[in-house]
Amino acid sequence: MEDEIWMQEALALAREAACEGEVPVGCVIVQDGQIIGRGRNRREQDKTALAHAELEAIADANRRLGGWRLWQATLYVTLEPCPMCAGAIINARIPRLVYGAHDAKAGSCSSIINLFALPYNHHPAITAGVLEGACAEELRTFFRRLRKSKESGNQV
Repeated sequence: MEDEIWMQEALALAREAACEGEVPVGCVIVQDGQIIGRGRNRREQDKTALAHAELEAIADANRRLGGWRLWQATLYVTLEPCPMCAGAIINARIPRLVYGAHDAKAGSCSSIINLFALPYNHHPAITAGVLEGACAEELRTFFRRLRKSKESGNQV
């Protein structure tokens, strides 16, 4: 139940991203029952491949806490992390990851590979599929709208 509450917060950020023409991925980092980091995709807006929701949320949490170790936090994200974001989760020492939709194209926590199972120095626990239907539907709706827009020659 608690996981679903925090995933709803991540979904709200994903919807914000979609409204800005970004792939709808949202992320929150929670510690002691409080959100300490928020992020959403901003790759188009910031013109950088690094502007993923997880990286933004980790940076926000680092600023708020004044340190890079997030060893008491849980990261909630609407889409299974890519290799870059999985690496950031490992490096930030986040002990638990909760994600919504699986990512068959870049998922690096179960779909293509589980980077957390490799012999790194940190191994976050994974809870997958929380509000998976709602998270996946946000993505489907976004890409459906994007395809229609491209077919008609309009911008999203």
